[in-house]
Amino acid sequence: MNICVFLSAADLDERYTRPARDFAKLLGKGGHTLVWGGSDVGLMKVVADGVHEAGGRLLGVSVEFLAAKVRPDADEMVVAADLAERKRLLLEKADAVVIMVGGTGTLDEATEILELKKHGHTKKPVVLLNTAGFYDGLQEQFRRMEAEGFLPRPLSELVFFADEPAAALAYLEESLHAR
Repeated sequence: MNICVFLSAADLDERYTRPARDFAKLLGKGGHTLVWGGSDVGLMKVVADGVHEAGGRLLGVSVEFLAAKVRPDADEMVVAADLAERKRLLLEKADAVVIMVGGTGTLDEATEILELKKHGHTKKPVVLLNTAGFYDGLQEQFRRMEAEGFLPRPLSELVFFADEPAAALAYLEESLHAR
């Protein structure tokens, strides 16, 4: 399956890179394709390296102003005109989405896919990989939104929270086989 991963392009410490590398190896060994922002820097590079080394395919979707940072040996690379087109193409090419640690760009991508799911515009499974408790506050916020009536659907229909890479991939594989 094509698994879109939203994540940071920053250089991060081992508590974030180790689980990212573990997830990447599982994805590659499973014969899956990584659909990602196409960058060959930071955590994006860590994940792409892991998938590539484990035998998976790399499908990158970069954006014109970041074209100098694209991974040269990707199996496929698309360069979008702007960030909005990039998000659209990433989601279009994916069968499932994993949200890993990241900054405002990752949060923007995450909320977009959840908004699409909320309104029934996609049924793609979404996993939030909560590495080292990074998203504990966001998870609490989502639960509050659900409890106080801000979500028209149960939170469990929008996103699955996983603490470990193996649980994230298992959920995706199970979700896609159930379809």
